Amino acid sequence: MSEKLKLMVVDDEPNNLDLLYRTFRRQFKVFRAENASLAMEILEAEGEMAIIISDQSMPDMTGIQFLRKTKDSFPDTVRILLSGYAEEQINSEVDEIQQADIFKCVTKPCSPQELKDVVQECLEVYKAKKGL
Repeated sequence: MSEKLKLMVVDDEPNNLDLLYRTFRRQFKVFRAENASLAMEILEAEGEMAIIISDQSMPDMTGIQFLRKTKDSFPDTVRILLSGYAEEQINSEVDEIQQADIFKCVTKPCSPQELKDVVQECLEVYKAKKGL
């Protein structure tokens, strides 16, 4: 496949957006959004992303709410939720996470390698869904 697949990162912290962009720019065409509303606009303009990485804690809506909004329009997109919350709190939101079709929840802070490994797993799932 000569054209890069698309990956979206959504986080209200500019430093996190930049780090995620730098981590994945060689492998993907990366789209950055500092809030869920902007991310929805980008999705309308650009169409399906292979992978969306969203922070949970954002001012306009939570990452879970945003990812749930993308589910019907982009069922093949693989979704990752980044959260600074303890695992116990994430576990209390299991129903919401399932409704949003979130593939993985990654607790921050995490190492770039840990995130790369999760994204590689997501990429394999996306390619399998698409028959690539």
